[in-house]
Amino acid sequence: MSEPIKIAIAGADGRMGRAVAAALDGRDDVVLAAGFNRRVARDEGLIPAEEAIDAADVIIDFTTPAASAALAERLAQIGGKALVSGPTGWSDEDLGRIAKAAERVAIVRAGNFSLGVNMLMGLVRQAAAALPARDYDIEVLEAHHRRKVDAPSGTALMLGEAAADGRGVKLPDVAQRARDGITGARRAGDIGFAVLRGGGIVGEHSVVFAAEDEILTFSHSARDRSLFARGAVEAARWVAGKPPGEYDMQDVLGMKSRS
Repeated sequence: MSEPIKIAIAGADGRMGRAVAAALDGRDDVVLAAGFNRRVARDEGLIPAEEAIDAADVIIDFTTPAASAALAERLAQIGGKALVSGPTGWSDEDLGRIAKAAERVAIVRAGNFSLGVNMLMGLVRQAAAALPARDYDIEVLEAHHRRKVDAPSGTALMLGEAAADGRGVKLPDVAQRARDGITGARRAGDIGFAVLRGGGIVGEHSVVFAAEDEILTFSHSARDRSLFARGAVEAARWVAGKPPGEYDMQDVLGMKSRS
């Protein structure tokens, strides 16, 4: 039997960090090597970042885009490690930093690690390609807990990208991310977004294709964030030992080919 893959968790004392640790528990193919955060508390299992990175094959990070980009840059300098990056709300600057680091380190970056959501993306892309924009308006609806800081969610934007890709357009050219006041009639071909924040909602996403005479809705409901943690662990298993590059869950699940 091969040695288990050693995983370190960035932001180990956060909500997703704890969920990832729980997802690792009891498995023999992966093992929790270390946890770290901005503070060091060895009695709580939080060691300095450099020690944690040195002990691991793969680091799983659900902290912030800026922190994840900095971590990717550190791993690119060290070599021999891989990163699974799960924050959302990326800036263009931090995306550029990730892309540069991916020239030297394998990175799985995804807005959502759920198998169901990634299947949903494929269905949305197919529907958008098949249903004409002149007849079917697309709206992406999402709801999350009151603590989420970015909107629309990374998953909503992924679904919007899938719809735009199906129609052969760029999302920034057709996205309608806010409506307020007298907005006028809806522009044909736009992809709209609506956002709800409240309570402890883990994650709800729907993509609506609305015509004059029918409405088609694709939806996904997350019941517990453990599903994202399990997906991140599967991504860590997959990316260990992979060549440098920026990958996503479509790669992990074998749902697309790479040139």
